[in-house]
Amino acid sequence: QKIAFIGSVDVDGYPNMKAMLTPRKREGIRTFYFTANTSSMRVSQFLKDNRSCLYFCDHRFFRGVMLKGTMEVLTDNEPEEGDTMYYKEGVTDPDYCVLRFTATSGRYYSSFKSENFAVE
Repeated sequence: QKIAFIGSVDVDGYPNMKAMLTPRKREGIRTFYFTANTSSMRVSQFLKDNRSCLYFCDHRFFRGVMLKGTMEVLTDNEPEEGDTMYYKEGVTDPDYCVLRFTATSGRYYSSFKSENFAVE
């Protein structure tokens, strides 16, 4: 999918959602990496409360998957292709960071049915 939705928790305990470009890297369905601005509201939320979720949907077939887990803010990551498109200094840019999401469970929706599953 070209878009992933990430969820965070704000200072008042309310859920927040944000559309993101496709993950820059993925390790199965357990670990996903996103590039982000260190100065962003989302990063400050994850530094205070790392609970998170990801949602991917396929609107053509009306199906989707939500993953629950935690989000870490990484500032010492190796550069990936495209990192200099938005960050002229690449990984040394002070406003550059990587978000690493690690899933613990999920819920899949397809054909008018939902199913919970564990991520191991």
